[in-house]
Amino acid sequence: MDSCTVQTDSFPRLSTQLPMGRCACLIVGPAGCGKSTFCSLLHEHCETLHRQVHVVNLDPAAEHFSYPVACDIRELISLEDVMSELKLGPNGGLIYAMEYLVDNVDWLEDEMEDLGEDSYVLFDCPGQIELYSHVPAMRHLIDALQRMRFRVCALYLLDAQFVADVSKFVSGVLCCLSAMTALELPHVSVLSKCDLLPSRVALDEFLEADTSSLSDRLRQGTRPQFYKLNNAICNLIDEWNMVQFLPLNPKDMDSLDIILQQVDNAIQYHDDVEPRMRDEEEPDEPDDD
Repeated sequence: MDSCTVQTDSFPRLSTQLPMGRCACLIVGPAGCGKSTFCSLLHEHCETLHRQVHVVNLDPAAEHFSYPVACDIRELISLEDVMSELKLGPNGGLIYAMEYLVDNVDWLEDEMEDLGEDSYVLFDCPGQIELYSHVPAMRHLIDALQRMRFRVCALYLLDAQFVADVSKFVSGVLCCLSAMTALELPHVSVLSKCDLLPSRVALDEFLEADTSSLSDRLRQGTRPQFYKLNNAICNLIDEWNMVQFLPLNPKDMDSLDIILQQVDNAIQYHDDVEPRMRDEEEPDEPDDD
């Protein structure tokens, strides 16, 4: 089996039932990990399943979109305007814009009302790691969404190129763990761009974050004084046991099925569902005999 192909026999096929209640998934991760591309892929995939999904842009620096934008933070505030008027740099301007959104959350609430009471929304978030470590803006935004009766989860994307270097991968896992604990949400972790990996790369130990294997590999080419530090970091990841990655291969729609299934489970999408009612005018299927 190709390293980027996912077996799906154990996963149920995705439901086309209609949800009751609001659902939201925050798409987070470092800059350049493919958050907007993922939103576009998942939006298209849900269309094939006859599921309505809205995508909200929360990046005030975004310029181009490959998905229909249901709501755009740039209608409230843009990074360009912040940098120009307040003389801030890109990072400071982005943090200011997110704090401005939280201070004017009524605007977002009005936009969400337009999407309906049963909306399923993907939030395409900025990539600055400060927003998921020590800046409380995202946590305050989550509180606001929950007050709007959204069930919220987070999906953390990590570029699959991180598996090319074990120390880089461990660093990425720590960032993922930091973001998940800061956001305090049910979460799904995804390794993006798996289609770009060489077929010889074995993904299993990275998908499961197998720290015993990773710790051994970290010893190779590492100075002895760092052995204890590396072991302590790997033990920390092991003890939390919260980070297990799902592979995303845009060329394999089954991988999207699995990720969507996990997101649905995280936000309890299937807890309040109604069977899709058949159109009364639809004729019955003829008997085979």
